[in-house]
Amino acid sequence: MDKIKAIAGLLACACLFLSALPSRVIAETSLIEVDLQLVLAADISFSISPDEQDIQRRGYVAAFRDPEVIRTITSGLRGRVAVTYLEWAGEESQAQVVPWSLVYDQASASAFADALERATINRKGRTSLSQALSVALGLFRQSPFVAERHAVDISSDGFNNNGPRVDRLRDALVYHGVTINGLPLMAGKDSGPESFLATYFEDCVIGGPGAFMMPVVRWEEFGQTLGRKLIMEIAGPEKTPATARLVRAADTGPARAKMDCLFGEKQDLKEYIQQLEEAVGKDRAPRWMPREQDWPMPD
Repeated sequence: MDKIKAIAGLLACACLFLSALPSRVIAETSLIEVDLQLVLAADISFSISPDEQDIQRRGYVAAFRDPEVIRTITSGLRGRVAVTYLEWAGEESQAQVVPWSLVYDQASASAFADALERATINRKGRTSLSQALSVALGLFRQSPFVAERHAVDISSDGFNNNGPRVDRLRDALVYHGVTINGLPLMAGKDSGPESFLATYFEDCVIGGPGAFMMPVVRWEEFGQTLGRKLIMEIAGPEKTPATARLVRAADTGPARAKMDCLFGEKQDLKEYIQQLEEAVGKDRAPRWMPREQDWPMPD
C-alpha cells in the first residue's frame, strides 16, 4: 500500500510539472508532432551557373528570415514544421546539407537559415530528379518528427536524364502520402526543348494532394516566387491554387497528350550519339548505352 501511495504521489507531481510547461514543450517531450515535414530539394547540376546557384541559395536563406513565412509556420495547428535541405544532381550526387530542423518561431527559423547560409555551395553533373525523390522518401523515413502532411519542394532547370524513371518515383511518393511541389527554373528557356519544362513538371514530376508548381521565369524573381510557394505549401492544400490537382501517371489528363516522361533520357542519348558520330564518324561510332563518365563535364 505504501508503494502504491508513493507511486501515486510521484505521478501527481509529474502531472503538476507538465501542467506548468507550455503545450509546445510537452509535445516536444513526446512524439515531436509538427504540421508539416518538408524536404527542400535544390538542383545543383552544372547547367546552373555559380551565380544562379548563389541566387538559389540566398533565396532559400531569405525565405526562412521572411516574417510572412514565419507567421505562416506559427499559424498552423501545432505552430511548427520540420524542414531539411537536400542538394542533388546526378544519381550519385545527393547530399543532405542541413539535417531535419524544428522551426516554430523567428529564432529557430533564423537558425535554419544561418546553417544553410554557412554550408558550402556545391556543383555536380547530370540531372536525376528521380534519385532526388527517392532520397527524399528515405529522409522522411529517418525523420524524428511526426506529421500528417509530407511534402517535397523540388527545383530543377532540366529534365531527368539519369537514374530511374521520374514518373515511377513520383507515383511511389504519392502512394506513401507525400505531395511533390515543383519549382521549374525557366529563366532563359523561351525556346528549345527546355521551354517544355513546366509541362514536364506537371505531367511527370509533381503529384499528391494539392500538388502545384510555380515556374521561375526570371532569376531576379526567384526569392519572391519561392516565398509565395513556401507560404502556400506550409499553409496546406486549402491554400494552394485552384488549379492544384492530384497528378499520377495513370490519370486521364486534359485533351492534350501527356508529355513523354522519358523525354530527358531520350534527348540526352540523342545528343550524345550525335556528338560521338561527329567525333569519330557516323560509320565508326559504336552503339552502346552511355555511362555517366562518358559525358564531358565542365571544369
